[in-house]
Amino acid sequence: MENKIRKTVEELHKLFKLKQLSLSVAESCTGGLVSHYITSLPGASIFFKAGIVSYSEKAKENILRVSNETLIKFGMISEETAKEMADHVRIIDDSDYSVATTGILGPDAIEGKDIGLIYIAASKKGKTFIQQFNITGNREEIKKEAALTAMNFLIDFVNDENE
Repeated sequence: MENKIRKTVEELHKLFKLKQLSLSVAESCTGGLVSHYITSLPGASIFFKAGIVSYSEKAKENILRVSNETLIKFGMISEETAKEMADHVRIIDDSDYSVATTGILGPDAIEGKDIGLIYIAASKKGKTFIQQFNITGNREEIKKEAALTAMNFLIDFVNDENE
């Protein structure tokens, strides 16, 4: 594991253990990489409850309960879909916090949206923050950077909420 990824994962572990918080993850474009990074260090079972990869529209709708209306109106790669993914995985698994990723890795654009467009949402009961990112690189580089960005986004969200 790259050093900057390892440092982020260590920080995430420390934060969730110290504050005794639980976490669930909903991933699309990152394909389970966020969950992989989190579980690559020992002790993740103390706080990490679940990671769901919902790559298809049907999985987003059937497993994560993203509304059909949201998917039709805004698409799979949207702020609204990321929000519902994060909110619903947190509720489904009864976690304190969740993070969700959806985006386009390439090589082709989807829904008329550019490659590298990533939406990340972090959720806790009563509050969800979503941010759009534009990441450059090849498919693997975008995926890695999106996973790292999601973990940092989550760390910032938890720290802001607990100050």
